[in-house]
Amino acid sequence: MKRKFAFIGAGSLDFTRGLVRDILTFDAFDGCEIYLMDINEKRLEYAYDGVMRIVEKGGYNATVKATTDREEALKDADGVLITILQGGVEVWRHDIEIPKKYGVDTCVGDTRGPSGIFRFLRTAPVMLDIIRDVEKLCPNAIVLNYTNPMAMLVSFLQTQTKVNVTGLCHSVQGTAEMLAEWIGADMKDVEYTCAGINHQAFHLEFKVKGEDAYPQIWEAIKRDEILNEEQLRIEMFKHLGYFITESSGHNSEYVAWFRKRPDLIEKYCTYGTGWNPGHYAYILDEYLGREHTWEQEYKDWVATGEIELERGNEYASHIFNALFGDGTPYFFNGNIRNQNYITNIDNGACVEVPVVATTRGIHTVQQITLPDHLSIMVNNSAKIEELAVKAAIEGDAEKVFQAILFDPLTSAVLSMQEIKDMVQEMLYKNKEYLQHFKTLELK
Repeated sequence: MKRKFAFIGAGSLDFTRGLVRDILTFDAFDGCEIYLMDINEKRLEYAYDGVMRIVEKGGYNATVKATTDREEALKDADGVLITILQGGVEVWRHDIEIPKKYGVDTCVGDTRGPSGIFRFLRTAPVMLDIIRDVEKLCPNAIVLNYTNPMAMLVSFLQTQTKVNVTGLCHSVQGTAEMLAEWIGADMKDVEYTCAGINHQAFHLEFKVKGEDAYPQIWEAIKRDEILNEEQLRIEMFKHLGYFITESSGHNSEYVAWFRKRPDLIEKYCTYGTGWNPGHYAYILDEYLGREHTWEQEYKDWVATGEIELERGNEYASHIFNALFGDGTPYFFNGNIRNQNYITNIDNGACVEVPVVATTRGIHTVQQITLPDHLSIMVNNSAKIEELAVKAAIEGDAEKVFQAILFDPLTSAVLSMQEIKDMVQEMLYKNKEYLQHFKTLELK
């Protein structure tokens, strides 16, 4: 049976070409249709050229079409992948620069905290529009979201629709591969249990050939080259006892311990050899700089770049294959609203837990209780995210302020009034994207 895949936000070029490549490696999707959709025509053109290179190099039997018409892309789709950025980097930069003006030095700003919450508030209405189109045009499609902030967006969507939508991230398997490399283990011998929320999940068990491998990890982090690679996450590991998913750069802004003073940023967030940007200006320069370089880089790749046809480690293609391909069950970590899947995280919060995809759907595979000290940190973040989700649903600016009021880093740096002033400025700056809010004036 010929299958159709719709990529919404196909201008996310690296994601698109990797995910398309992965889908095409499955025999079950021979003859499939791939619809690439984006509102940026230039990026869409490059996405099409890049995908066609993969199709031609692999000799795949696939039809590829690029369109700016979302309805055309979604009509009768079996699988939908969402990788959008609402507002672009020139809007996103204010998520970083306004908090910095008040003293909150964030790093990436796409997941949680004041930056992540405003990114969510801008993105949620567009995501809902996409899902409403899915309900009309392909109601039985499997929707896989890669857009950040993952937890808030997935929780929001899963309260608004019965469409089968799940959030995916590569931090769980990426961290597992990193740990395996540190101890010289082959991933085929590795088993792990990982749970929490997106970007703040923990490897509760990590085994190699059935044996606990944490003692080997404790030994590995004594080596300078490893310690320098993930300074901040290793510091968290030393004090929390379990290894957290997502990079040191991201995690530095989710907690109160590392970015509240310049000396701590200097110590923990500056010199790591992995992806660990310190000062907020680094990430601004990195992302804004790409606006001037991405086109030439992609032109060069389309013209002469190496094409890798081996399937990558993203979950999406395996999930599609399990659900409507050859039916091979696939175990992964998915983002879904908690229904006692983690016993000590609030029900309704979006959690990242072990699940399995089969022809019968996506289902959890075990009930998990986090260690008490981890549940304190994770549940605090989850509660903040759920309050932000309520703010978006109700159009309530006060709930936006209240959510940010309890953000660990923000509350470690600012007074309550300073937080209110900062949130008010961010509300005004995002006025164009918050038309559904009853008022943007805080009390």
